[in-house]
Amino acid sequence: MTHEPAEGVADGLPFERLWTPHRLAYITTESPTGDDSGCPFDRVADDDAVGNLVVARGATTYAVLNLHPYNPGHLMVLPYRHVAELEDLTTAESAELTTMTQQAIRALRSTARPHAFNIGMNLGGVAGGSLSEHLHQHVVPRWTGDASFITVIGGTKVLPQLLADTRDLLRSAWPETGGVT
Repeated sequence: MTHEPAEGVADGLPFERLWTPHRLAYITTESPTGDDSGCPFDRVADDDAVGNLVVARGATTYAVLNLHPYNPGHLMVLPYRHVAELEDLTTAESAELTTMTQQAIRALRSTARPHAFNIGMNLGGVAGGSLSEHLHQHVVPRWTGDASFITVIGGTKVLPQLLADTRDLLRSAWPETGGVT
């Protein structure tokens, strides 16, 4: 049995596609800000500008809001050091990555009261890591019914707060360090 491509489907696969060309900047050296100096996580780690989305900084890791969140409050915890593999983290980096993830959960629980969390890493491009060369752990708050009608039918995610406002809220609620140090 052969599969005949549907009309308008160039590669013959019967999947709907969501085209996101703006995300190409995060998987190539191209930058949405015009800064083509490599990894965007490295640029964010060195950026102390008020407008950045860094929520908290530790000695070896930091937490930053996801620029393209799956849910409100979606953030990532990552080492400052540009490393791709989990097993290449130092003991100090591993410990602080876990501690900072716990702090993220506490801050999100106190500010947004999610019902659950997805915590995880995509190690390698094949696993879904669009920025797989710089290890990062996602912390995604979840609520019952967060895949609403508009998400499921319309393919659109509604975010009720600007990222900068979410950042400020989480910074103020960040346990132990009080947010960005």
